[in-house]
Amino acid sequence: VSVLTTLERRFNLQSADVGVIASSFEIGNLALILFVSYFGARGHRPRLIGCGGIVMALGALLSALPEFLTHQYEYESGEIRWGAEGRDVCAANGSTSDEGPDPDLICRNRTATNMMYLLLIGAQVLLGIGATPVQPLGVSYIDDHVRRKDSSLYIGILFTMLVFGPACGFILGSFCTKIYVDAVFIDTSKLDITPDDPRWIGAWWGGFLLCGALLFFSSLPMFGFPQSLSPRPEHAGESEQAMLPERDYERPKPSNGVLRHALDGESSTTCFQQLRVIPKVTKHLLSNPVFTCIILAACMEIAVVAGFAAFLGKYLEQQFNLTTSSANQLLGMTAIPCACLGIFLGGLLVKKLSLSALGAIRMAMLVNLVSTACYVSFLFLGCDTGPVAGVTVPYGNNSTPTSSLDPYSPCNNNCECQTDSFTPVCGADGVTYLSACFAGCSST
Repeated sequence: VSVLTTLERRFNLQSADVGVIASSFEIGNLALILFVSYFGARGHRPRLIGCGGIVMALGALLSALPEFLTHQYEYESGEIRWGAEGRDVCAANGSTSDEGPDPDLICRNRTATNMMYLLLIGAQVLLGIGATPVQPLGVSYIDDHVRRKDSSLYIGILFTMLVFGPACGFILGSFCTKIYVDAVFIDTSKLDITPDDPRWIGAWWGGFLLCGALLFFSSLPMFGFPQSLSPRPEHAGESEQAMLPERDYERPKPSNGVLRHALDGESSTTCFQQLRVIPKVTKHLLSNPVFTCIILAACMEIAVVAGFAAFLGKYLEQQFNLTTSSANQLLGMTAIPCACLGIFLGGLLVKKLSLSALGAIRMAMLVNLVSTACYVSFLFLGCDTGPVAGVTVPYGNNSTPTSSLDPYSPCNNNCECQTDSFTPVCGADGVTYLSACFAGCSST
């Protein structure tokens, strides 16, 4: 997320494209989560988590690969470079002898963009597949080997770390985007642009390489854990299941033929027979109203957070004129630590107040009502849209009716401006123009 806007500029992508890249992680996760959860519970959970970490490391390394497969990023010193779609300065009255980019070059750039786009999607799918075992198997492994009253605290710590990771990611993204994208290939001392320049592109790939290495080395210790830790005799009589007595969990009721079929005669059933059982087990789970409501609540919560988190950085950059690095710093130092604190406090309160399942749900309802009230307040708070010539205000900022708004005006009719590229400039009149070309500039 911290390099989405950088990827847009580097590979000429649109917001919809980077939205697909960001969603590809969940696509890979969803494709395998059901099977990993169902079959993984019977296998060696720590080893599966270790394998998932290595797959994630591979995905992270593949994410950085487009930088080394495509051509170096180039810009023209002293003026905005030709884009893949059009020019950014006015060509009226022969102010420039350049007739535009070579059409063959445009086609090659588009082909390279498509290949890099697909590679990034594939890498994110791999990351999602590798992340699949961590939550379902990790949480159940913890829950099986700690005391029941301590379970919520340990799981709270786990999920706090899962949110603390993005905070580190934003800080890392802020650091990487201050470094020039091709710093390893060229002498950066000869550059005449800084991170504040709209032509600047940061080293978006650096974080992926570092995280890939960290993922690999942190996965190796997982292979050393046993399938099951030694039982604790002092808690032999205590049920580790929060909702069901142990005997009901281990041995399904006689009327429940579905689960009995899934658990009994395990060695004699084939993989295909076990796969056929999954829909029945899923139907049995979804018939539990408490479970279904918790699932729906989680979906609603993630639906709010996902889009908010993915594009908040871009919003801060556009609305408040921040650099990518500054937006990442702001996000990493405010939003994410607050989320970490909330998750950790949730686990701590459940432990300290010894809340039952019903008590935990009441606490969640109360906190979510307060959160919803805060979100509603955003409907009445916000910033006005700035004046953009031909888009929100007419040229000359006069009182022409809104229906006549048009980026093209008599002053730039002969400039051959293109609307495919948005490189805004601010005029002395305080109005923003779509590009220097639309503002009538013939040179920089």
